[in-house]
Amino acid sequence: MKPSTTTVMHDIIRQVKDSFPFALDEQTLCADECRYGCPKKLLEFIDIEITEWEGCLHNGETPNFRDIEKLTRASKKIHRVLEKNNLVSR
Repeated sequence: MKPSTTTVMHDIIRQVKDSFPFALDEQTLCADECRYGCPKKLLEFIDIEITEWEGCLHNGETPNFRDIEKLTRASKKIHRVLEKNNLVSR
């Protein structure tokens, strides 16, 4: 049996929170040249996205496949930028 879209969205949010360096300070995030994108702004963006979805899920909203795909795609792109800036490992 396949998991519900709500369960999948919770799993994506948990994975993002576990793997992204939200706890790093601004000096560490901005220590090197941001050749591939600004890690601080990207982390702020994904944090806003997952916070909004946490609120929606808490209020009983059910995400659709497009919502899941959108958050997954954004998370993957941001993770690649963080890798290129040596802030996360593969």
